[in-house]
Amino acid sequence: MHGPAGPGAPLRPRKKRSSPIQGEALATYAPAGPSTSPAGTRVRLRSSLGSEPLELKLKLAFAERQILKRAKMSLFGTTSGFGTGGTSMFGSTTTDNHNPMKDIEVTSSPDDSIGCLSFSPPTLPGNFLIAGSWANDVRCWEVQDSGQTIPKAQQMHTGPVLDVCWSDDGSKVFTASCDKTAKMWDLNSNQAIQIAQHDAPVKTIHWIKAPNYSCVMTGSWDKTLKFWDTRSSNPMMVLQLPERCYCADMIYPMAVVATAERGLIVYQLENQPSEFRRIESPLKHQHRCVAIFKDKQNKPTGFALGSIEGRVAIHYINPPNPAKDNFTFKCHRSNGTNTSAPQDIYAVNGIAFHPVHGTLATVGSDGRFSFWDKDARTKLKTSEQLDQPISACCFNHNGNIFAYASSYDWSKGHEFYNPQKKNYIFLRNAAEELKPRNKK
Repeated sequence: MHGPAGPGAPLRPRKKRSSPIQGEALATYAPAGPSTSPAGTRVRLRSSLGSEPLELKLKLAFAERQILKRAKMSLFGTTSGFGTGGTSMFGSTTTDNHNPMKDIEVTSSPDDSIGCLSFSPPTLPGNFLIAGSWANDVRCWEVQDSGQTIPKAQQMHTGPVLDVCWSDDGSKVFTASCDKTAKMWDLNSNQAIQIAQHDAPVKTIHWIKAPNYSCVMTGSWDKTLKFWDTRSSNPMMVLQLPERCYCADMIYPMAVVATAERGLIVYQLENQPSEFRRIESPLKHQHRCVAIFKDKQNKPTGFALGSIEGRVAIHYINPPNPAKDNFTFKCHRSNGTNTSAPQDIYAVNGIAFHPVHGTLATVGSDGRFSFWDKDARTKLKTSEQLDQPISACCFNHNGNIFAYASSYDWSKGHEFYNPQKKNYIFLRNAAEELKPRNKK
């Protein structure tokens, strides 16, 4: 989870460049570089750790959560189901400030903040959704075409679950936890075994399916990136990171890892994993999330990087014109634009690219999701504001379903944590909304 908010120092003014763009422009996009704000704008970071180490906040938050939730421990255990299926249909749910977009509510959501979501790969018939939470559990639902969600199974860690991913054939789920381990969950047998060990919490996990090898990649706050054969208790390879791993993404043959102190490293995975390039961060503040995007030939060609300062950087690995092709844009901010109305700035908690259109979704601590067309540099849609932050998001394999989690992300500190407030996962039929803007 994420850090408590703290007021940030006013950002240095700078001149904004403009560019002819179609439709509703990305309100304040700029060429990639250290992030700043327009002259005369007062800003305050609403989701920032400042200089406070992320893992320290997590330890304190976890200890407090354990005390607050003892009376409402999950009764699900490791049974094959955890509740009754919902009957919601797309567009037929009721709405209030916890669901202003009238989206499908996933039944039997976790008892504590939801940190990660992942849909099953196209090799698996149907759609299955995995969620990891601060209740130390990982849950699986079947999402039917009607929109009905059916709880299928769950597994436990002994610490919060920070990341999840699927094997390419959809038979297994891999989970990363604050308990310093990663597990492999066989969905057919509903058995989970430990496959990885670190000296600190495991922040990221990805399954790599290469022509000549298969492995699990884990990134940790122990400043290592490890690669695991699931049949062995020892890593195949260990790569040292310059700092703690904060977020990562992988689309073969490329991986990108963002670390503390704004570190950014690209890896190539062909033959065997190796460091490809270290990149000077285009963002000035702490990295929060990263997602790789593909070109028209379906090959990974760059990534989007989000920070706690309500900003996303679009970065191509080998752009024809770096000064023009790489840029940043602001998002998840309030509308204050002058000295009398300070602008609140929120963390970007998640980024996901549409698997068909190549457009992207961002979710933030402001309780909104937004859809963007990076090629047209245009905002496609912004949601109504939920009554708590949106902590994670993902698309299903064909992009017809957009899932997002509504949970407190601790961006305003422990005093705003309400243990009685529910956590939600919503499903939205957003395929039309993610279509790129027509070029004139």
